[in-house]
Amino acid sequence: MFRGANLLNIDAKGRIAMPTKHREDLLVQSSGDLVITAHPHGCLLIYPQIAWEPIQSKIMALSSFDKKSSALQRLLVGYAEDISLDTAGRLLLSQVLREFAKVERQAMLVGQGSHFELWDKEAWDLQIQNATEQEVSSMPIELEGFSL
Repeated sequence: MFRGANLLNIDAKGRIAMPTKHREDLLVQSSGDLVITAHPHGCLLIYPQIAWEPIQSKIMALSSFDKKSSALQRLLVGYAEDISLDTAGRLLLSQVLREFAKVERQAMLVGQGSHFELWDKEAWDLQIQNATEQEVSSMPIELEGFSL
């Protein structure tokens, strides 16, 4: 279970250091083998490889003749890259994916249970600002009656 938000620096080679608290879980789950891909909201998704495989299978089972389905296939599977933690616990982000997510110097790594989202720091700040300004009436119907 991946949770928590971490501010990460991106080095000159385009690498991020995975927070120590997640490294062991990633090594146990997938030997440090991960998949990183583009998300329609403009961030990157990072999955342990074993967790990504059933998702990719479902996406590829969609009809390529449907415009929405094929657009999702192009984005999620087309941008997907296999990456591995190096011995120092770092991940190398490709130039293509850094450009997609507009990630340059700082990024937010946000645990989402089974995976992570990686956001450009400024884009993340905007996401949080928008989320905190939402009215209760604009919440998804599935959350009706939900309280914290």
